[in-house]
Amino acid sequence: MSIPTLITFIAYFIILLVIGLCFYRKSSSIEDYLLGGRGMGSWVTALSAQASDMSGWLLMGLPGAIYLAGTDNVWIAIGLFIGTALNWWFVSARLRIYTQKTNAITLPCFFEARFRDPTGLLRIISAIIILIFFAIYASSGLVAAGKLFESTFNIQYHVAVILGGLIVVAYTFLGGFLAVCWTDLLQGALMVFAIVIVPLLTYHRVGGVEAISKAMTRRDISSSLVPQGETLPVALCMILSSMAWGLGYFGQPHILVRFMSIKSVDKLRKSMAIAIVWVLLSLSGAVFVGFIGMAIYENLSGGQEEKVFIFMIRDLFNPWFGGILLAAIFSAIMSTIDSQLLVSSSALSEDFYLKAIRKQASEKEIVLVGRGCVVVISIIALVMALDRDNTILGIVSYAWGGFGAAFGPLILFALFSRKTSWQSALAGMVTGTIVLVLWKQIGLGETMYEIVPGFAANCLMIFLANCFVGQKDETILQEFDEVTKPLQESR
Repeated sequence: MSIPTLITFIAYFIILLVIGLCFYRKSSSIEDYLLGGRGMGSWVTALSAQASDMSGWLLMGLPGAIYLAGTDNVWIAIGLFIGTALNWWFVSARLRIYTQKTNAITLPCFFEARFRDPTGLLRIISAIIILIFFAIYASSGLVAAGKLFESTFNIQYHVAVILGGLIVVAYTFLGGFLAVCWTDLLQGALMVFAIVIVPLLTYHRVGGVEAISKAMTRRDISSSLVPQGETLPVALCMILSSMAWGLGYFGQPHILVRFMSIKSVDKLRKSMAIAIVWVLLSLSGAVFVGFIGMAIYENLSGGQEEKVFIFMIRDLFNPWFGGILLAAIFSAIMSTIDSQLLVSSSALSEDFYLKAIRKQASEKEIVLVGRGCVVVISIIALVMALDRDNTILGIVSYAWGGFGAAFGPLILFALFSRKTSWQSALAGMVTGTIVLVLWKQIGLGETMYEIVPGFAANCLMIFLANCFVGQKDETILQEFDEVTKPLQESR
């Protein structure tokens, strides 16, 4: 165990806990605890959205995928970049205005209010989907934490998972959304620094392009962006399957809630520019880490490939500087888990407890219930993460696809379609989720990423249902026009 690295980690953890304590008293109302009082600035919104998006898989899962398959998996990064840009450009402003118009502080509440669902099914089912897929998603972060601590400090994997979970729960429990966003600001800056500086400092040390090319040749990995040895239709399907990661952005609750929290729509343009630059640098750095890792390490496999970034830092950098870089990996892990815990907490406290169990609950009571939910959900994710054979990217891809297929089309139709009714929205959400799960379970995910058929089925079902039970309520149609017309005129 490296003492300098250990000291760096401890100092970093203390800073996070101090941030949580600072915001403890500022999270007295449910809107403060779950949405920061809709008062976030441009920088906090941008870096918080991207840091909560790019979890441990950015610094571990994606470099590992590039290490194994080379340029074939570069399309994942390309799809993610395009998806990020489109999400900020088309969704952020409309969602911010519409959620304030409908007085919604969670995604399930927005669906119910936007479509005036009299049954509550849209809210209940979407909350259940959030709980299921976020439990899976959060467990991927704890798996990454376990692998990080195991490799860095020689701690037993199960102990490492529990330690990481306790730290995240502590400051999420205390400070809520404000603590999560401000820690994400720090974590986002640290993440982009690490993922850019490591490939820059190691590129020439390993021998540059020549060394990487030789390593790819030895392992029979193609350097072409077009999959080799496949017919054109198959190659296009493989590219589409990888790029389809970008579709997931439209349905990620922990990212969308950042759009809802910004102080004003005017600040979103600056946030968008910051976020796009951040994600371009981060994805490029992760891809280069995977390629450079090929030239340094010959035969990583069996999950070891996801530790290539950790190995590079451990073997090539001073322990003090390496400690800072390794803390960046944990930053990536925690910046997503804390957001997932908070959104899951909101689904239980706001969408179940307040709406269905105790409608007269005070705001203080709901905040306490929300904090209790953080603990409960963390325990569930922790139990799931104890299986060390899980791969980070594999877990994330399923949860990411689940949200994209269930909520992505629903968000787009809610913001851009006057005709969509609550029946259409409910049918589409259920259909998209079922198709995604079945596609994955019968093994077709190896052929095409399950988000593609799930997303398509959702869109098709909403479109067909609108033909029979389209929106006719004049109040809802008028509200849609009030939200969208000013935006159309400003553009």
